[in-house]
Amino acid sequence: MEITVPDATVPDVPPPPAAPAPTPPVASSRADLRHRLNTATAGFEAPLAAIDMDAWDVNAADLVRRAAGKPIRVASKSLRSRALLREVLGRDGFHGVLALTLSEALWLVGTELSSDVVVGYPTADRRGLARLAGDDELAAGITIMVDDVAQLDLVDAVAPSDGRVEIRVCLELDLSWQPVGGRVRVGAKRSPLHSVDDLVRLAHAVQSRPGFRLVGVMGYESQIAGVQDAPPGRGWRGRMVRSMQKRSWAELSERRIAAVEAVRKFADLEFVNGGGSGSVERTVSDLSITEVTAGSGLLAPRLFDGYTSFSPRPAAFFAVPVVRRPAAGIVTVAGGGYIASGAAGGDRLPVPWLPEGLTLDKNEGAGEAQTPLLGSPADDLAIGDRVWFRHAKAGELSERFDQYYLVRGERLVDTIATYRGDGKTFL
Repeated sequence: MEITVPDATVPDVPPPPAAPAPTPPVASSRADLRHRLNTATAGFEAPLAAIDMDAWDVNAADLVRRAAGKPIRVASKSLRSRALLREVLGRDGFHGVLALTLSEALWLVGTELSSDVVVGYPTADRRGLARLAGDDELAAGITIMVDDVAQLDLVDAVAPSDGRVEIRVCLELDLSWQPVGGRVRVGAKRSPLHSVDDLVRLAHAVQSRPGFRLVGVMGYESQIAGVQDAPPGRGWRGRMVRSMQKRSWAELSERRIAAVEAVRKFADLEFVNGGGSGSVERTVSDLSITEVTAGSGLLAPRLFDGYTSFSPRPAAFFAVPVVRRPAAGIVTVAGGGYIASGAAGGDRLPVPWLPEGLTLDKNEGAGEAQTPLLGSPADDLAIGDRVWFRHAKAGELSERFDQYYLVRGERLVDTIATYRGDGKTFL
């Protein structure tokens, strides 16, 4: 997302004071972390993926602190592992799941992992809608996302209202920033419901329609939660982003409060959801918000290295073996080209993390078959040694591996399945 808003002095809307951060265990050095990961997973062949549960604990506690008493709904797409979801939902401060798809939500509720799952995006899954509409337990535990009357029409076409259970509905308010009379748009292109009137009209349509019950409102401030405001080595961009975010927050928080107040006059909302790992403090300062979403902050992928409000500890890693030594200062590892989704760019590449000091070759990047790595640490690596990487995004790492190895200290404490390892049984 290109930000072209010039820097200026704009009054911020400060979040309420959060509790002081707890004193975490002393963070291990990168060399210590490498030793711990190598030791704990020594009996397994690379490529493999591991979660540092000591870092996970610190990140989870810090998210709860930042949420200042408001419950955190876990974004399942950032974890994509039932075992990790179960672990975090067992902690105080976390409640409910924001799922990626309806089929996933049906799976999570059907396997009793959670009885409170909101589908984060509208669905056109006819088979899934038929299952939802025909099962009291599933319908009680799942809320679908709607931003268009046509999405209600699709549900009715699959399962007419006179022969089905009531479907729980959440409306998504678009929280992109659209200054200059809407000629500029900053933020993700999500819901068409931008104004208070837009949201109220659809809320009335849901309320007046048999077979549906409006229970929630959601808004994702992507230009705040999902954009680094202090990207490493790019101070100028950080200043521009922070200026944009001040202006955007002032506008969107006022609009969201007004929209929620207007809907609450005729609908008994159970929740108002907002934010993400990158905006927790700011989001919970909005008095209309009853819960905040987070997920990536637990694993701290590469794209979360550049925020001023929090500094999560990297927790998710993958290892690939050294298979070549082409020249001094160069090693080549097998594969490793796990590129993140989104607009193509250098920030979507995985980053070699352990041993410290290796970099990708700018001409080759991260490859499907092999990945050359440059730097003096290469001279200390032998054929078969491991290089540990961090993925750019949290959840997409699980699409590459069937399982995660969970590490505490130097011990392997568990081996858990990812969604891929579960056989994608929800499809």
